[in-house]
Amino acid sequence: MLARSLFMEPYIPDLGIAYPASPDEHITPLIKVRDLMVDQNYPFLDRTWRFRFMRGLMHLGIFTLVFRLSPLRFGLKIEGRERLRKHRRLLQDGAMTVSNHIHRWDFLFVLQALRFRLMYFPAWKENLMGRDGRIIRWAGGIPVPGTIHAMRGFNQAFDAIRAKKKWIHVFPESARWDYFYAIRPFKKGAFTLACRYNLPVLPLGFSYRKPRFPYTLVNLPRKKKLPMITLRIGEPLLPDSSLPRREAVMRLRKDCHEAVTRLAGIEHNPYPAEGD
Repeated sequence: MLARSLFMEPYIPDLGIAYPASPDEHITPLIKVRDLMVDQNYPFLDRTWRFRFMRGLMHLGIFTLVFRLSPLRFGLKIEGRERLRKHRRLLQDGAMTVSNHIHRWDFLFVLQALRFRLMYFPAWKENLMGRDGRIIRWAGGIPVPGTIHAMRGFNQAFDAIRAKKKWIHVFPESARWDYFYAIRPFKKGAFTLACRYNLPVLPLGFSYRKPRFPYTLVNLPRKKKLPMITLRIGEPLLPDSSLPRREAVMRLRKDCHEAVTRLAGIEHNPYPAEGD
Protein backbone atom coordinates (compact mmCIF):
# COMPACT_ATOMS: atom_id res chain seq x y z
CA MET A 1 0.00 0.00 0.00
CA LEU A 2 2.80 2.43 0.92
CA ALA A 3 4.77 1.79 -2.28
CA ARG A 4 1.64 2.16 -4.42
CA SER A 5 0.75 5.50 -2.78
CA LEU A 6 4.26 6.86 -3.24
CA PHE A 7 4.12 6.00 -6.93
CA MET A 8 0.83 7.85 -7.37
CA GLU A 9 1.90 11.04 -5.60
CA PRO A 10 2.83 13.80 -5.03
CA TYR A 11 -0.08 16.06 -5.78
CA ILE A 12 1.17 19.67 -5.78
CA PRO A 13 -1.52 22.08 -4.54
CA ASP A 14 -1.87 25.49 -6.16
CA LEU A 15 -3.36 27.78 -3.53
CA GLY A 16 -1.75 31.03 -4.61
CA ILE A 17 0.48 31.24 -1.53
CA ALA A 18 3.58 33.42 -2.01
CA TYR A 19 6.43 31.52 -0.35
CA PRO A 20 9.58 33.47 0.62
CA ALA A 21 12.89 33.08 -1.15
CA SER A 22 14.62 32.08 2.09
CA PRO A 23 13.49 28.57 3.12
CA ASP A 24 13.50 29.34 6.85
CA GLU A 25 11.61 32.64 6.67
CA HIS A 26 8.21 32.69 8.34
CA ILE A 27 5.22 33.41 6.11
CA THR A 28 2.63 33.83 8.88
CA PRO A 29 2.91 37.26 10.56
CA LEU A 30 3.03 37.11 14.33
CA ILE A 31 0.32 39.04 16.15
CA LYS A 32 1.88 39.74 19.53
CA VAL A 33 -0.56 39.63 22.44
CA ARG A 34 1.83 39.21 25.39
CA ASP A 35 5.42 39.85 26.42
CA LEU A 36 7.66 36.93 27.29
CA MET A 37 11.16 36.82 28.75
CA VAL A 38 12.89 33.51 27.99
CA ASP A 39 15.97 33.77 30.20
CA GLN A 40 17.75 31.57 32.72
CA ASN A 41 14.81 31.94 35.12
CA TYR A 42 12.16 30.79 32.66
CA PRO A 43 10.33 27.55 33.66
CA PHE A 44 11.09 25.49 30.54
CA LEU A 45 9.32 22.56 32.21
CA ASP A 46 6.35 24.00 34.07
CA ARG A 47 5.58 21.64 36.96
CA THR A 48 2.77 23.66 38.54
CA TRP A 49 -0.53 21.92 39.23
CA ARG A 50 -2.47 24.34 37.03
CA PHE A 51 -0.18 23.83 34.04
CA ARG A 52 -0.30 20.03 34.31
CA PHE A 53 -4.09 20.13 34.65
CA MET A 54 -4.50 22.31 31.54
CA ARG A 55 -2.01 20.16 29.58
CA GLY A 56 -3.93 17.02 30.48
CA LEU A 57 -7.28 18.62 29.71
CA MET A 58 -6.12 19.83 26.30
CA HIS A 59 -4.75 16.42 25.35
CA LEU A 60 -8.03 14.83 26.38
CA GLY A 61 -9.71 17.12 23.86
CA ILE A 62 -7.11 16.26 21.22
CA PHE A 63 -7.50 12.52 21.72
CA THR A 64 -11.30 12.55 21.74
CA LEU A 65 -12.24 15.38 19.36
CA VAL A 66 -9.31 16.30 17.10
CA PHE A 67 -8.57 12.67 16.20
CA ARG A 68 -12.15 12.33 14.93
CA LEU A 69 -12.23 15.74 13.25
CA SER A 70 -8.95 15.73 11.31
CA PRO A 71 -9.89 13.02 8.75
CA LEU A 72 -13.13 14.88 8.03
CA ARG A 73 -11.82 18.44 8.10
CA PHE A 74 -8.42 17.87 6.46
CA GLY A 75 -8.78 14.49 4.76
CA LEU A 76 -5.98 13.15 6.97
CA LYS A 77 -4.74 9.68 6.08
CA ILE A 78 -1.93 8.00 8.01
CA GLU A 79 0.23 5.29 6.47
CA GLY A 80 3.01 3.14 7.90
CA ARG A 81 1.73 2.56 11.44
CA GLU A 82 2.86 -1.06 11.12
CA ARG A 83 6.41 0.25 11.52
CA LEU A 84 5.59 1.36 15.06
CA ARG A 85 4.62 -2.23 15.90
CA LYS A 86 7.59 -3.66 14.00
CA HIS A 87 10.09 -1.52 15.96
CA ARG A 88 8.25 -1.46 19.29
CA ARG A 89 11.26 -2.72 21.23
CA LEU A 90 13.62 -0.14 19.69
CA LEU A 91 11.16 2.71 20.38
CA GLN A 92 10.01 1.67 23.85
CA ASP A 93 12.51 3.93 25.65
CA GLY A 94 11.63 7.02 23.63
CA ALA A 95 12.36 8.42 20.21
CA MET A 96 12.51 11.60 18.18
CA THR A 97 10.08 12.16 15.33
CA VAL A 98 11.01 14.53 12.50
CA SER A 99 8.73 15.92 9.79
CA ASN A 100 8.23 18.74 7.33
CA HIS A 101 6.25 21.71 8.73
CA ILE A 102 3.19 22.34 6.54
CA HIS A 103 0.12 23.08 8.64
CA ARG A 104 -1.07 24.78 11.80
CA TRP A 105 -2.32 21.40 13.02
CA ASP A 106 0.59 19.26 11.84
CA PHE A 107 1.85 18.51 15.35
CA LEU A 108 -1.65 17.26 16.20
CA PHE A 109 -1.48 15.04 13.12
CA VAL A 110 1.80 13.62 14.45
CA LEU A 111 0.11 12.89 17.78
CA GLN A 112 -2.66 11.11 15.91
CA ALA A 113 -0.14 9.00 13.99
CA LEU A 114 1.57 7.92 17.22
CA ARG A 115 -1.68 7.66 19.23
CA PHE A 116 -2.14 8.84 22.79
CA ARG A 117 1.36 10.12 23.58
CA LEU A 118 2.25 13.31 25.40
CA MET A 119 5.23 14.68 23.52
CA TYR A 120 7.52 17.70 23.68
CA PHE A 121 8.98 19.83 20.91
CA PRO A 122 11.36 22.83 20.57
CA ALA A 123 9.29 25.91 19.72
CA TRP A 124 10.11 29.28 18.20
CA LYS A 125 9.95 31.48 21.28
CA GLU A 126 8.26 34.36 19.45
CA ASN A 127 5.24 32.10 18.81
CA LEU A 128 4.65 31.95 22.55
CA MET A 129 3.94 35.68 22.46
CA GLY A 130 1.10 35.16 19.96
CA ARG A 131 -2.48 34.03 20.34
CA ASP A 132 -1.52 30.35 20.34
CA GLY A 133 1.18 30.80 22.97
CA ARG A 134 -0.55 28.98 25.82
CA ILE A 135 -1.79 26.23 23.54
CA ILE A 136 1.76 25.67 22.24
CA ARG A 137 3.01 25.36 25.81
CA TRP A 138 0.25 22.95 26.84
CA ALA A 139 0.90 20.89 23.72
CA GLY A 140 4.52 20.44 24.83
CA GLY A 141 6.37 23.39 23.30
CA ILE A 142 9.73 24.24 24.88
CA PRO A 143 10.91 27.68 23.68
CA VAL A 144 14.37 27.88 22.14
CA PRO A 145 16.14 30.76 23.92
CA GLY A 146 18.40 33.29 22.29
CA THR A 147 21.18 33.46 24.91
CA ILE A 148 23.84 31.02 26.11
CA HIS A 149 22.80 31.46 29.76
CA ALA A 150 19.20 30.50 29.00
CA MET A 151 20.29 27.52 26.88
CA ARG A 152 21.35 25.78 30.06
CA GLY A 153 17.74 25.68 31.25
CA PHE A 154 16.58 24.53 27.80
CA ASN A 155 19.09 21.67 27.81
CA GLN A 156 18.19 20.69 31.37
CA ALA A 157 14.53 20.50 30.36
CA PHE A 158 15.33 18.04 27.59
CA ASP A 159 17.61 16.10 29.93
CA ALA A 160 14.58 15.64 32.20
CA ILE A 161 12.32 14.75 29.26
CA ARG A 162 14.81 12.14 28.07
CA ALA A 163 15.21 10.73 31.58
CA LYS A 164 11.44 10.08 31.63
CA LYS A 165 11.67 8.37 28.22
CA LYS A 166 9.23 10.84 26.68
CA TRP A 167 9.05 11.30 22.92
CA ILE A 168 10.30 14.47 21.21
CA HIS A 169 9.14 15.95 17.91
CA VAL A 170 11.14 18.41 15.82
CA PHE A 171 10.31 20.49 12.75
CA PRO A 172 13.88 20.97 11.42
CA GLU A 173 12.71 23.23 8.57
CA SER A 174 12.12 25.77 11.37
CA ALA A 175 9.39 27.88 9.71
CA ARG A 176 5.89 26.67 8.79
CA TRP A 177 4.94 26.91 5.11
CA ASP A 178 1.32 25.89 4.68
CA TYR A 179 0.72 23.24 2.00
CA PHE A 180 4.24 23.51 0.60
CA TYR A 181 5.12 20.35 -1.33
CA ALA A 182 8.97 20.25 -1.26
CA ILE A 183 11.20 19.41 1.69
CA ARG A 184 13.25 22.43 2.74
CA PRO A 185 16.73 22.31 4.33
CA PHE A 186 17.00 20.96 7.88
CA LYS A 187 18.61 22.78 10.80
CA LYS A 188 21.20 20.64 12.56
CA GLY A 189 19.97 21.32 16.12
CA ALA A 190 17.42 18.50 16.00
CA PHE A 191 20.07 15.96 15.08
CA THR A 192 22.52 17.29 17.65
CA LEU A 193 19.80 16.56 20.21
CA ALA A 194 19.26 13.04 18.84
CA CYS A 195 22.98 12.26 18.90
CA ARG A 196 23.36 13.65 22.42
CA TYR A 197 20.75 11.23 23.74
CA ASN A 198 21.44 8.45 21.21
CA LEU A 199 17.77 8.57 20.23
CA PRO A 200 16.27 6.66 17.32
CA VAL A 201 14.87 9.14 14.81
CA LEU A 202 11.54 8.33 13.18
CA PRO A 203 11.09 10.25 9.90
CA LEU A 204 7.56 11.37 8.99
CA GLY A 205 6.57 12.86 5.65
CA PHE A 206 3.54 15.02 4.87
CA SER A 207 2.20 15.06 1.32
CA TYR A 208 -1.11 15.88 -0.37
CA ARG A 209 -3.91 14.27 -2.33
CA LYS A 210 -6.27 15.85 -4.80
CA PRO A 211 -9.52 16.82 -3.02
CA ARG A 212 -12.34 14.40 -3.78
CA PHE A 213 -15.93 13.81 -2.73
CA PRO A 214 -17.10 13.70 0.07
CA TYR A 215 -14.16 15.72 1.48
CA THR A 216 -14.92 18.52 -0.99
CA LEU A 217 -18.29 19.10 0.71
CA VAL A 218 -16.46 20.22 3.85
CA ASN A 219 -14.52 22.81 1.84
CA LEU A 220 -17.46 23.86 -0.34
CA PRO A 221 -17.39 27.54 0.74
CA ARG A 222 -13.71 27.93 -0.22
CA LYS A 223 -12.79 29.36 -3.62
CA LYS A 224 -9.69 27.19 -3.76
CA LYS A 225 -10.11 23.61 -2.57
CA LEU A 226 -7.61 22.59 0.06
CA PRO A 227 -5.85 19.30 -0.66
CA MET A 228 -6.25 16.25 1.51
CA ILE A 229 -3.26 15.45 3.71
CA THR A 230 -1.28 12.20 3.94
CA LEU A 231 1.21 11.48 6.74
CA ARG A 232 3.60 8.57 6.24
CA ILE A 233 5.74 6.94 8.92
CA GLY A 234 9.18 5.74 7.85
CA GLU A 235 11.79 3.34 9.17
CA PRO A 236 13.70 4.55 12.26
CA LEU A 237 17.23 5.90 11.84
CA LEU A 238 19.98 5.56 14.44
CA PRO A 239 22.89 7.91 15.15
CA ASP A 240 26.20 6.40 14.04
CA SER A 241 28.17 6.11 17.29
CA SER A 242 31.31 5.09 15.39
CA LEU A 243 31.64 8.59 13.93
CA PRO A 244 32.84 11.77 15.66
CA ARG A 245 29.85 13.71 17.02
CA ARG A 246 29.87 16.42 14.34
CA GLU A 247 30.04 13.89 11.51
CA ALA A 248 27.32 11.76 13.12
CA VAL A 249 25.03 14.81 13.29
CA MET A 250 25.60 15.67 9.62
CA ARG A 251 25.09 12.07 8.51
CA LEU A 252 21.87 11.72 10.50
CA ARG A 253 20.54 15.01 9.08
CA LYS A 254 21.30 13.92 5.50
CA ASP A 255 19.73 10.48 5.98
CA CYS A 256 16.64 11.93 7.64
CA HIS A 257 16.18 14.60 4.96
CA GLU A 258 16.35 11.92 2.28
CA ALA A 259 13.87 9.75 4.20
CA VAL A 260 11.32 12.55 4.66
CA THR A 261 11.68 13.51 0.99
CA ARG A 262 11.03 9.91 -0.03
CA LEU A 263 8.03 9.61 2.31
CA ALA A 264 6.58 12.78 0.80
CA GLY A 265 6.78 11.09 -2.62
CA ILE A 266 9.24 13.61 -4.07
CA GLU A 267 11.76 12.35 -6.62
CA HIS A 268 13.46 15.66 -7.47
CA ASN A 269 13.61 17.85 -4.39
CA PRO A 270 14.86 21.40 -5.07
CA TYR A 271 16.55 21.83 -1.67
CA PRO A 272 19.68 20.30 -0.08
CA ALA A 273 19.66 18.74 3.39
CA GLU A 274 21.90 21.40 4.95
CA GLY A 275 20.03 24.34 6.45
CA ASP A 276 22.80 26.01 8.48
